Amino acid sequence: MTMAKMSLESVVRQQLETVCDPEIFTVSILDLGMVENISVREGTVTVELLPTFLGCPALGIIKENVIDAIRQLEEVKEVEVNYIKSPPWTTDRITEKGRQGLKEFGIAPPPAKLEDDGTWEVSCPYCGSKQSRVENIFGPSACRSILYCKQCKNPFEAMKPISTM
Repeated sequence: MTMAKMSLESVVRQQLETVCDPEIFTVSILDLGMVENISVREGTVTVELLPTFLGCPALGIIKENVIDAIRQLEEVKEVEVNYIKSPPWTTDRITEKGRQGLKEFGIAPPPAKLEDDGTWEVSCPYCGSKQSRVENIFGPSACRSILYCKQCKNPFEAMKPISTM
């Protein structure tokens, strides 16, 4: 692999840091773990993305935002963005920076692991208390639930844990 190719891949990766989830503007698609592969060949950049949910209504917007961000690089002639299904996206792919971005937005990040009985413990993104209850397993999007913090009395959203188990 040539140095120029490595350099362009690095620049593309930096550019993808500017592409955020349209619903959660504090988290990039890189920090959500959606970027599976970036390849560069003769000025053509191909990005493979893992959808958090196959039916996510934001997939088209994310794809266009990726294309727009990469087209800003003058070394790039063409951009291709593909959604792939394998490996499946899981919440384990979210980086620590992404987890912090979720909290800043008021969404509790998914737990690092599920309990043996399949339940999960969620800390309030506002006060950090673990004294919360699920108000509705179905939140404003397929990947989130609505909870209520018994400590600070605030409702909040939590990202549902998704694993390959």
